[in-house]
Amino acid sequence: MKTIVINGANGYVAANFINELLLEDFKIIALVRAGKIPAQERMINMLSDLNDGKEFKSDKLKVYDYSLVDENFSIAEEQLNEIFGSDVDYFHFAASLKYDFKAKDEIFQTNLDGVQNSMRVFSKFASKKSRFFFISTAYSSGIMEGKFEEKFYDNADISMFRNYYEQSKRFAENLIRKQIEEEGLNGHILRLSQVVGNNKTGVTKTDYGIFDFARRIQSMANRHPYRKVRVKVNPETTQNLIPIDTVVSYLMQVVKISEIPVIMNVVAKQGIRNGFILSCLSELVPISLLSLPELEVSEMDSYERIISIGMSFTASYTDTNMNFDTTKLDEVMQLEANEASEESIRKMLEYFLDKASDKKARIAS
Repeated sequence: MKTIVINGANGYVAANFINELLLEDFKIIALVRAGKIPAQERMINMLSDLNDGKEFKSDKLKVYDYSLVDENFSIAEEQLNEIFGSDVDYFHFAASLKYDFKAKDEIFQTNLDGVQNSMRVFSKFASKKSRFFFISTAYSSGIMEGKFEEKFYDNADISMFRNYYEQSKRFAENLIRKQIEEEGLNGHILRLSQVVGNNKTGVTKTDYGIFDFARRIQSMANRHPYRKVRVKVNPETTQNLIPIDTVVSYLMQVVKISEIPVIMNVVAKQGIRNGFILSCLSELVPISLLSLPELEVSEMDSYERIISIGMSFTASYTDTNMNFDTTKLDEVMQLEANEASEESIRKMLEYFLDKASDKKARIAS
């Protein structure tokens, strides 16, 4: 069984992936930034949360504290030789999820310098048969018309993107492209759209995207119940939501298939209407959300402005119907249909909001 090396291992998608790898007896090296909590503890806490506190297999998991942009990750060469001692699949998950101008330096340091250093360490210590997988975003597409194909696109000015996060991911993809073409890196790019909860159970342990929006709406509804709030959202456009269990199924196939395309768009085949998400939230919390695409800030009341400010990231994705090519994904991946549906998204939102309420109640007590 091959060794799987994962950086940014305690993130939502990476940890779910590790959880499944452990069930199938893969040997896993998890690279985790320590911070105030030791790396081992951070990783175990995340896996424990995913398993609702129940025991889980961890005998084949090794956790290392690392620093993404430092030479050799601040890991001793002896340990790196051990980590990369056999043919490995290396997954680069580490990323800054910030997006605005104030965080530009941090975004580019993590998402560009970090990727460059990650390839440097991989090229120095990994075998020729080892594979490098970069977890990118389907929104490296930026602002474009037509279908976003499974190919490289040239770097572009920030005006062609919604935010610096998207631009940094496009730039990072092209760093990998250069390394593939000039140095023979065995590199691959997996572009994920917005990852949500478990499609079968509804269990949702991410607060990203629509769930961040849901939490903000719940907070307002708790403080100012039964209000009617207009939001600047096109009800007919869609969100590309891919369930975490679907993503993990794709990732598990990646490690088991020897020949993988250089780029795959790991996305949902159909979107979920914004109008449905708003109506669902209006049913789950005591508030009425009214979609008004042409609503201007000058026309908003104080409550609507608060929601608008909270949507500074998500708002740029509420007037799009993204068209992603999945030809290469479909050629190599054999996966039963597990698309997010209105029913499953409702279950996820209900679970997430219930958990958020439980957490608030515990803190209050």
